[in-house]
Amino acid sequence: MSQYSLAEGLYLYPTPAGAYYAASSVESDKPRQFLKNILQQSQTPSLSIETLQALMGHDDEQKCLELLHHCQKLGWIQGVNPARDYPSGALENILPQLLSSISENGKVLLADQEGFYLVSSGFPHEVAEELSALSAEISTVHDRRSGLLRNNMGLGSNAWAVVDVFGNSHVGFWPLFIGKNRFVIAISGIPHFNQPDFVSLVWALSIRYADKSS
Repeated sequence: MSQYSLAEGLYLYPTPAGAYYAASSVESDKPRQFLKNILQQSQTPSLSIETLQALMGHDDEQKCLELLHHCQKLGWIQGVNPARDYPSGALENILPQLLSSISENGKVLLADQEGFYLVSSGFPHEVAEELSALSAEISTVHDRRSGLLRNNMGLGSNAWAVVDVFGNSHVGFWPLFIGKNRFVIAISGIPHFNQPDFVSLVWALSIRYADKSS
């Protein structure tokens, strides 16, 4: 008999940590795919066995509950009420606000895999262009040396930063993998990913790009 029971009247919603885990790597595992599937829904799905089975692609009720418990224990998923809708609106209208809230000093941009920025806040145009190009070059270097970083050194992160003598980041580059697209968030100073707007950012990009690129 299952040791787990589902709370009633709740809707599944990734935490900021869960949204980051979902988009921070191209590697696939069951928790990441579960979180990605939630982020491709236009509304937070209701918490039920049938919903879990559909989102996890598994008919075994016990295994679904175990995976949900695993994600909850790691702080990747939460139950909310009432349900929440996808942050609708044109990306060019909603992204600036979502991005600005995750930067301590308001200097942040979102670049595509070609090295062009989609949205920039706080950076002069020329600086934003150069940072976006740099983000693409860093991604190329990371791909070439990922075997060393991951296998030899055990470093699972895809993020890079320019740091000071104390190791504090002056400018950091964090990739977001949405479908087959790689975006990069470049932030001056300390990032604040632990914000509801970060979930909305990943959600908006997932709705816009994941289906068409998968």
